[in-house]
Amino acid sequence: MNLDFIRTKILNIAAITLFSVASTYLNAQEKNYVSEVWTADQGKNYKNPILYADYSDPDAIRVGDDYYMTASSFNEAPGLPILHSKDMVNWKLVNYALPDVLPNEHFSTPKRGDGVWAPSIRFHKGEFYIYWGDPDFGIYMVKTKDPLGTWEKPVLVMEGKGLIDSCPFWDEDGNAYLVHGWAGSRAGVKSILSLNKMNPEGTKVLDKGVHVFDGHDAHPTVEGPKMYKRNGYYYIFAPAGGVATGWQLVLRSKNIYGPYEEKVVLEQGSTKINGPHQGAWVDTPSGEDWFYHFQDIDAGGRVVHLQPMKWEKDWPVIGIDNNKNGIGEPVLTYKKPNVGKSYPVVTPPETDEFDGEKLGIQWQWSANENIVWSSKLPGQKFLRLFSMKVPEGEKNLWNVPNLLTQKFPAPNFAASTKVKLTPEDAKEGKTAGLLVMGLDHESIVITNKPDGFYIQLRRAEKADKGGEEKVLFETKLKGNEAYLKVNVNEPNGLCQFSYSENGKNFIKAGDIFQAKPGKWIGAKVGLYSVSTQKANRGGYADFDWFRITKN
Repeated sequence: MNLDFIRTKILNIAAITLFSVASTYLNAQEKNYVSEVWTADQGKNYKNPILYADYSDPDAIRVGDDYYMTASSFNEAPGLPILHSKDMVNWKLVNYALPDVLPNEHFSTPKRGDGVWAPSIRFHKGEFYIYWGDPDFGIYMVKTKDPLGTWEKPVLVMEGKGLIDSCPFWDEDGNAYLVHGWAGSRAGVKSILSLNKMNPEGTKVLDKGVHVFDGHDAHPTVEGPKMYKRNGYYYIFAPAGGVATGWQLVLRSKNIYGPYEEKVVLEQGSTKINGPHQGAWVDTPSGEDWFYHFQDIDAGGRVVHLQPMKWEKDWPVIGIDNNKNGIGEPVLTYKKPNVGKSYPVVTPPETDEFDGEKLGIQWQWSANENIVWSSKLPGQKFLRLFSMKVPEGEKNLWNVPNLLTQKFPAPNFAASTKVKLTPEDAKEGKTAGLLVMGLDHESIVITNKPDGFYIQLRRAEKADKGGEEKVLFETKLKGNEAYLKVNVNEPNGLCQFSYSENGKNFIKAGDIFQAKPGKWIGAKVGLYSVSTQKANRGGYADFDWFRITKN
């Protein structure tokens, strides 16, 4: 064991102590949010998904007694969510590593489906690192010593088209490597994994790289590699077979460059959990092994599952091998990981009363935020969204950047808000309301006309293809305030919009709307305030609160 390796271990132990203290402080200072609509913690057991929300392509690590997770965020800003857990089941959304998606100007307008793809989070020499691939620009890295604080400015580690799904690996001898996949839409080829040498700082690659695995014959669309080392073997965990239909593949070799043996370790089998793959191997201080992965549920996005894991003959088996074919299958319920003690139930936040000085951490914009879109002053008990003009020539909301949305939190829930529209001197053309956003989108809004204020139900089908937004329902209001609600139900995001003038008696508006996923993401629910191009500038909408409740 060389001196660099010993020094790294000492740094890691010191940092682990620091972050354990930091997370204890965090838990003590912030009240835990507990969802009304989905909690995975069932006492001694847990149920999957542990996160019934679109934390796509999750990766997770343990640092001491603390667990950290990140996920794809694509064009949404802020990006790279940071979640924290003490028991692997209860997760709190605590930060974002990326305030703006890079390049800043490019992502100042919605580039849906582009941006931050499949990140990897790692802890090395006292610092947290996240690597991700942007299919149009290359592989970036961002790091910090404090995951709860401000992350450093991102570094472009490897420039190029089609470079995605990157994961760093530091070997015991100090050498650093980067394994990654390829986006066929940009590179012209996919289903291969490549390995590059990096400088020890992890800030740039040093060579053109070599291919270490070709999945074209038996494992098409192999991607999302995560590299580990155990018992002298280098392991690459990689999903294959497609997002909704695939399986989890593991490769191993005594040489980092291969050749690699291969084994399928997790499949759908007889379960209802389609495409179980892409995630993270994480252990506990007591020596248990676990695996996080996602499941694509269409409008609900890619939700996160936790599977037990064990090793047999230096191969992992994930889930439970029900049919004794040597391949695990996902579990729906299981005993919670042994982390030495019990922790309170906590979930990522959903409801926002807009009483604080800042927006709730759960909100994201459809592009890098412009400060003029909203106002949240100290002591202000509401959120003000200004009536921003829809870009010239747009027929729907697909390319509107100032949509404020959050993830669907459960298979069944209600989202509601109270809104007051102030058009200022505009006689018509100002609109604000409650939105379900995806490839199709629908919203219930309050809008102004020369003769007063109206409730409207609006829908755009094939929004990504330029489908025109149409008014499906309209009724006049007594004033400029209204309560708006959408009830979302199984199966697969059936949405019923409604409105009220007193907050008690809600009237259904239009027929049921089938929510659709976005581009690589699930449907989202949220708020917006816009203006037509012809209307006079000015105007705003005040939202008293946004609440996620049971139906």
